[in-house]
Amino acid sequence: MQPLLKQAVAALGWRGLLVPDVAVLGQQVSAVVRLRRDVHTWRSRNGWPPQADPSWFRSWFEPDRHRHLPVAAVELVGVLVNAPAADRALQSCGTLMTLAPCVVVLPETPPVGSWSVIELDYYGVGVVAADRARRSANLVVPPEDRSAEFGPSLFGRWLLEVLYDRVVEAQPTDVTTLARELRARLTAEVNGPEVTAQGTSAPGVDASGVNAPEVPAPGGGAPGVNRQAEAGHSSGWVG
Repeated sequence: MQPLLKQAVAALGWRGLLVPDVAVLGQQVSAVVRLRRDVHTWRSRNGWPPQADPSWFRSWFEPDRHRHLPVAAVELVGVLVNAPAADRALQSCGTLMTLAPCVVVLPETPPVGSWSVIELDYYGVGVVAADRARRSANLVVPPEDRSAEFGPSLFGRWLLEVLYDRVVEAQPTDVTTLARELRARLTAEVNGPEVTAQGTSAPGVDASGVNAPEVPAPGGGAPGVNRQAEAGHSSGWVG
């Protein structure tokens, strides 16, 4: 099914990493995400790996556990859900349509003007007809991004961690980044550690000694944000 998913993504004009077969709300869905490489680099260096375990992820939002939280390292471009027929497609999208553009992938083109298609279009759910025999996909109804109407959610933020975990597993080691880090360490050994004046903090560390991110976050902040600000989601390339 993955080749057809790639065709569906191409028909939608989405660009990003295709993450297939993600278990969400009792069903298997696929997603297209973009990796925020600056945030990914910071999280990798500062001990914030993907947290796909729901119980551990919830601990991020307990005041006595963490002062700072990283922003999501991936942006959700859209979600694809396989549905056997158009009349069941709206139920298949469900909560997912509140997070990002949601598209149902049907095995055949639904009748033009059918009530099911009109209903999907009304709720902003996209429709792509995938022809397995011809290995092609046709965009029937373009999706709409309704996520702003619903706002951020803890579920959406957790889903971004799940997708980030899948992306990290699939990504090869970045040799360039490793070489840059090794060069920086050698330079530090030659020049000695930096000394900061009394009463000041070293870069990336706040006054209490807690590591603070140095890369920008959506909206102009830094990835180390408080638990309230980051409770929601942020929104290899295909095509």
